[in-house]
Amino acid sequence: MVELGLLSGTKSTKSVHVSFRIPYYTHWGQSLLVCGSEPVLGSWNLKKGLLLRPVHHGDELIWFGTVPVPKGFKCEYSYYVVDDNRNVLRWEMGEKRKVLLPEGIQDGEVVELHDLWQVGSDALPLKSAFKDVIFRRKLSLDIETPLGVIRSTLDQEDSVLVHFKISCPNIERETSIYIIGNTLKLGQWNVQNGLKLSYSGNAWRGAGVAIPMFSVRSEADLGVGEFLDLKLFVDWAGESGFHLVQLLPINDTSVHGMWWDSYPYSSLSVFALHPLYLRVQALSENIPEDIKLEIQKAKEQLDGKDVDYEATLSTKLSIAKKIFAQEKDLILNSSSFQKFFSENQDWLKPYAAFCFLRDFFETSDHSQWGRFSHFSNEKLEKLVSKDTLHYSIICFHYYIQFHLHVQLSEAADYARKKGVILKGDLPIGVDRNSVDTWVYPNLFRMNTATGAPPDYFDKNGQNWGFPTYNWEEMSKDNYAWWRARLTQMAKYFTAYRIDHILGFFRIWELPEHAMTGLVGKFRPSIPLSQEELEKEGIWDFDRLSRPYILQEFLQDKFGASWTFIASNFLNEYQKNRYEFKEDCNTEKKIASKLKSFPERSLLQDEDKIRRELFGLVQNIVLIRDPENPRNFYPRFNLEDTSSFKDLDDHSKNVLKRLYYDYYFHRQENLWRQNALKTLPALLNSSDMLACGEDLGLIPSCVHPVMQELGLIGLRIQRMPSEPDLEFGIPSQYSYMTVCAPSCHDCSTLRAWWEEDEGRRQRYFKNVVGSDMSPPARCVPDIAHFIIREHVESPSMWAIFPLQDLLVLKEEYTTRPATEETINDPTNPKHYWRYRVHVTVEALIKDKELISTIKDLVSGSGRSHPGGQAERQASHKSAVATTEKQQIASSKDKVHLATPLNAVAQETLTVR
Repeated sequence: MVELGLLSGTKSTKSVHVSFRIPYYTHWGQSLLVCGSEPVLGSWNLKKGLLLRPVHHGDELIWFGTVPVPKGFKCEYSYYVVDDNRNVLRWEMGEKRKVLLPEGIQDGEVVELHDLWQVGSDALPLKSAFKDVIFRRKLSLDIETPLGVIRSTLDQEDSVLVHFKISCPNIERETSIYIIGNTLKLGQWNVQNGLKLSYSGNAWRGAGVAIPMFSVRSEADLGVGEFLDLKLFVDWAGESGFHLVQLLPINDTSVHGMWWDSYPYSSLSVFALHPLYLRVQALSENIPEDIKLEIQKAKEQLDGKDVDYEATLSTKLSIAKKIFAQEKDLILNSSSFQKFFSENQDWLKPYAAFCFLRDFFETSDHSQWGRFSHFSNEKLEKLVSKDTLHYSIICFHYYIQFHLHVQLSEAADYARKKGVILKGDLPIGVDRNSVDTWVYPNLFRMNTATGAPPDYFDKNGQNWGFPTYNWEEMSKDNYAWWRARLTQMAKYFTAYRIDHILGFFRIWELPEHAMTGLVGKFRPSIPLSQEELEKEGIWDFDRLSRPYILQEFLQDKFGASWTFIASNFLNEYQKNRYEFKEDCNTEKKIASKLKSFPERSLLQDEDKIRRELFGLVQNIVLIRDPENPRNFYPRFNLEDTSSFKDLDDHSKNVLKRLYYDYYFHRQENLWRQNALKTLPALLNSSDMLACGEDLGLIPSCVHPVMQELGLIGLRIQRMPSEPDLEFGIPSQYSYMTVCAPSCHDCSTLRAWWEEDEGRRQRYFKNVVGSDMSPPARCVPDIAHFIIREHVESPSMWAIFPLQDLLVLKEEYTTRPATEETINDPTNPKHYWRYRVHVTVEALIKDKELISTIKDLVSGSGRSHPGGQAERQASHKSAVATTEKQQIASSKDKVHLATPLNAVAQETLTVR
């Protein structure tokens, strides 16, 4: 929010100066810098930008800086927080600011730009989801006309014009905004006599539906949802009142060559699309009859209750190869393919080479590829050369990606025209055996794994297996890899979900040899130093950081078999005290030894033995840093360990205090700074609307940062962020949220309702407000109540899994509720294969369900396609102008302030 200030002049020099002024509080060692598109502001090189100087003005810290400029000067610019070496610590969100000096500025005059720091929510109306889809209108960000008009109105020699402009999108109905001040024109601090600004309108709210791409079922698909099915699904969504369709990740995950690859968050490439979603019938207009018959036969065979991942993918690729053989020259020589290749070759060539080598060596583990284990551009060019014998194989991968691009682009363009946002999903990790780790190994910490600490989803934490990021290395080119990912996504999506946004504040890092997610540490984090612990009277670091195993533990866990377990897995290093043998002192080693155990028949319950051995190896209090043995990290939930329980009271008290300090206090500023360095690079690399999945253990710094960056959070009713609530209260959700009754990582609304009688009764009493006994089944009336609660919430978006919407009609609830769950986070090898049991075509014909859903959406006041909100401008800036007599002064100055985001006189508001 920025005011447009006073215009006047000074003739103390014979040049025009632009002066920057912005209030901003910094920490010690931080400065503000302005950098812009012209050489006087560094040409976007921060090392050459204008460093501002601070001045205390009352309670504010104001930063100033001035540069000489030529007449008619125009420039884009932004503000940055930097350290003493001009390294960026933080930068503004939103569009670049624009300034154009109006005609008539004379030598010796000074133009003052009075700005305010831009936060992410200010730029929400300019996101493609709104300007290109919901409202489908272009906004002029050029401020030449406003400044010119303002200048030309100053026809009285001693008058100036003050132009007030403010974005206040959360204003309540029947409320007004006034500007007051100490002058007569501004009411002399009396609101009644102040300058009233025009009312800005209501907060915009919309609704959406979530469905994995693979779960969609249509009459045309081949065993799995396909990109072109989105056109029909968009039709259904729009008719039902939804402005948004949310998908899970759609990138290629073909790492293992089996159903494990159904996991959509483990990308083989963060750029390539998944061949699974290809419609082979659309590859050519001249498909031979024998191939048409093959397609029809495959449709019948693959039309099962669930997705058969392996059979479906292999069938599609087999058919595609036959069509490719007959038309490859036609396609590869076409102008459309040449354009696609030219725009995407930076990732497309490494992807095609990787796929060839994966199939040739029969593994995606590129460390097993001999001389090709280490990527180089020279090797790449030889691999994709037209002179190779395998060039046709390389071209086949080009061909598949081209058609996937064409088909998804067709669906995306269709959705835009229908006023429906396609929302993508940005996974937090990549598979360790991926194109990206092969090409950019320096960007990843390959000896680590990514996961999540124990939470609602899993009491043992989660281990996703992805290597963690080398953020220090990524920052050297301003996070180019991330920016490229977002640029690629923006070709198809106008909104996206940032998976596990907490990972941009800190990531739960596990050693590569871990299989569970329990014994990890946050990265970055401030560890407990050995000196710090010693000052607190903690000395026995081996005792605290090694698995604590007593004979009595073994007897309790393994009963009569304890001696057999001890002799095979443990050494007795003191009387009745044990340690793991070298060949089984990690979780992966334990699992491997059990799997290859020569006497497996003696292992009566292998799963139980593995769990108990894992429990022993996890029975530690402190985790020693492998990179610095004098640093330690408190094990998550250390009070639950028998190692902790056997300590003396002094040690327990000290370690409990340090535990809570580590997890809940000492890291907050570090994590905040980390997020403010990394997230803006992503958010500024596209104009997609960004939402963050902020579930789990939430540090206190997360929500303020998300609010500042304009990131929309997630609220699931069964997972309230308030510790004293069992069920979230949708009516109390904040505006900058997406609310939902469930998500892909938990059971559906129907399964959740039916799986726990006690919880069901508490919900019925505390939320529904009834003392009656609740129905055992999630009948349509229950679903209607819960969905209505969510659409009537203040949240910007209410997004519902399709399974939850189908509960509104009894005939769609015949399938067992447990079969509709998409993912089980407690199972790292879960098979992602859920398919909706009704086709999109049938849903489109079901006008009763469509009417029920649309009545819920429109009745809540939420916008819907074709509604009034899309037929008119949502909001005009609150603008008022007044002429004032110039106050006599020995120095004449021109005061200008650029409008927020340099928007023109009319803008759109989304809240």
